Amino acid sequence: MKKLIFVIIAIFFVLPLYAQKTNAAPSKPITENYFGTKIIDEYRNLEDLQNPSTTNWMQSQTNYTNSILNQIPKKNYYLEKRLEFDRRQGYSISDLKITNNDKYFYLKKNGDEKIAKLYYRDGFLGKEILLYDPVIYKEKDGNHSFVINYISPSWDASKIAVSMSEKGKEVSEVIIMDVKTKYVHPEIITNSAPATFDGIKWTDDNTGFIYVEFSTTDPTSQNFYKNTKTVFYKIGTDPNTSIDVFSAKNNPDLHITEDQFPIILDYNIEDQYYIGMLVDFQSYRKTFIISKQDLLSGKKNWKLFSNPDDKVKSLDFQKDKIFFISGYNTSLNKLCKTSVINPDFKNGEVLIPEKKDEIIKSYRITKDGIYYTTTKNGVEAKLYLHKNGQNHAIEIPYPSGDINLRSKSESYSDIWITCSGWANEEQTFKYDLKTNTFTPENLAPVANYPEFKDIVVSEIVVKSRDGKEIPVSLLYNKNIKKDSKNMTLIDSYGSYGISNNPYFSKTYLLWVLQGGMVAIAHVRGGGEKGEEWRLGGYKETKPNTWRDLIDCTEYLIKEKYTSKEKVAIWGASAGGITVGRAMTERPDLFKVVIAEVGVMNPLRDEITPNGQPKEFGTVKDPKEFKNLLEMDAYHHIKKGEKYPATFITGGINDQRVIVWEPVKYAAKLMFNDISSNPQLLKIDFEGGHGNNVAVDQRYTNIDDIFTFAFWQLGHPDYQPKEHTRK
Repeated sequence: MKKLIFVIIAIFFVLPLYAQKTNAAPSKPITENYFGTKIIDEYRNLEDLQNPSTTNWMQSQTNYTNSILNQIPKKNYYLEKRLEFDRRQGYSISDLKITNNDKYFYLKKNGDEKIAKLYYRDGFLGKEILLYDPVIYKEKDGNHSFVINYISPSWDASKIAVSMSEKGKEVSEVIIMDVKTKYVHPEIITNSAPATFDGIKWTDDNTGFIYVEFSTTDPTSQNFYKNTKTVFYKIGTDPNTSIDVFSAKNNPDLHITEDQFPIILDYNIEDQYYIGMLVDFQSYRKTFIISKQDLLSGKKNWKLFSNPDDKVKSLDFQKDKIFFISGYNTSLNKLCKTSVINPDFKNGEVLIPEKKDEIIKSYRITKDGIYYTTTKNGVEAKLYLHKNGQNHAIEIPYPSGDINLRSKSESYSDIWITCSGWANEEQTFKYDLKTNTFTPENLAPVANYPEFKDIVVSEIVVKSRDGKEIPVSLLYNKNIKKDSKNMTLIDSYGSYGISNNPYFSKTYLLWVLQGGMVAIAHVRGGGEKGEEWRLGGYKETKPNTWRDLIDCTEYLIKEKYTSKEKVAIWGASAGGITVGRAMTERPDLFKVVIAEVGVMNPLRDEITPNGQPKEFGTVKDPKEFKNLLEMDAYHHIKKGEKYPATFITGGINDQRVIVWEPVKYAAKLMFNDISSNPQLLKIDFEGGHGNNVAVDQRYTNIDDIFTFAFWQLGHPDYQPKEHTRK
């Protein structure tokens, strides 16, 4: 009788999965010819997000996904555990800004709160004062969905700009507040996204600031990220009359293209110049220079400062010298300086030459010298001080995978370091050079997590099919057995030269706590091993990105960490290319694929608001078209193939990856897959790219991913129970 009940349970649970596959998306195929190659786009119609048939299908799939996940025991384990951790810690701190007169501004979220509030204190030991609670923003309209995503205090700490956004949108609304009186100025800036686009920078006299302004306020427009401009806003004036100081329109002689973002880099109050940069998502960019006085007086005499072929990053003034990180004639980095008036970046004075196996990541100039950090394979960080022509290694409080530096300017000795690792919670220390000591300066308490005490980290390298050594970070219980039975979550990204640096990820640790293992595959296309690593997974070399993931998976299986039936791969955003193509190239290798707000249709990505032709390629070029087609997971789905269980997510307000990319991918996958595996789609109708939302919403999204993956990998606590179907 018990066996019969089990069979009935299975039938009841499988039938909805079958029913879901009969709910096919509406399809209106379009055939296009690209340089003699015919491409059929079966679900082009789903790009019309105003069409009720599209939105209704998205909603029906989301409802169905929720109904399935809600049947699974332990469904809310991750959500509840993260909220429990928040309460245990008491409160958390983020976006800390310290002014030169020692005023501390930061966002603080208490353990039982969903969103953070703005606070400040006079000095590290000063009394904490609540400045602003975003819940009151537009309260009269009944709107309580805004979160603070960025803050910028003026140099003298008398005022602060506060950026807020709602429902996952990146475009923000910025208010200005007087710190002493808490008076909020009536003027609101509505056409900026300082949390995404290089912040807000105050002028030296604290009367205004510089920020990037969009040409349209419609975040769904294909022109949203085009023809942006850097403007100067004077406090108390109409934001619509802000002064254009750096743009294609204002500076036609600079030949700024519509897809470049003209920004002004961070500067110190002592600096005499502004540096303008044309950001285009390449590693090295063109820069221009102008005196502060000239720009603010309305002059347009920007002068060319550096070209992309100079290969410079991280420019920093010190009197008549400019310091910079150079990638010229090196696959790693070196720290150099040259003259501001007559710069020669290719032949600059080398202060710190490239180091074997260590990449110079960042530096800060202080009164005492130049502090700089290095990383090895993106996961092992070190700290040094360059002083009087000598380089001194500084032993940090504990081994770290990532180190961030914060300072005031070259006129001060103050230097702070923030250390973190996969199994070490982030901590901030103030360093005293005279005594060679680190003093903790953690505004938030450092919580104790005894449940993680048996989790260990192992950094390994895996040889790819072409002989390259791929760094892989492994997190697992110290008592792990190599019996091929470990439920393994492999996370990978591999785009824009972005490194997946170690940080205290409760998400990873909670996976391990439930009996699994986590592997972070540092695939090519990222920046873990320098510019060579980035270019190894870029445009025509992009297949290395997903094949590195395949090779890492095969290695873990070969070494009996796991097996094909116990592997889940996870990629978010541009990581959608990585997992999408790994899945379509080797559908037999993985049990679960998670594509979170992923780029799944690169062939059409160029026409989206945040299309990246300079990163992935353009369909207007025959060679780059072929590259795009090769990396397009949507167009590699085959009829009659058996695909892994797949969980696909999108955000209705996503401005980075438009929601129809994952939607089209899900529709085609459901129609063509002949396996019995579930293919689930969930759209967040109250969110975007995963940021700028309340913590419970963010935790819920990860909870769904864990629930699906553990269910499909066979975790006993995530299988439908008998009593739910008797």
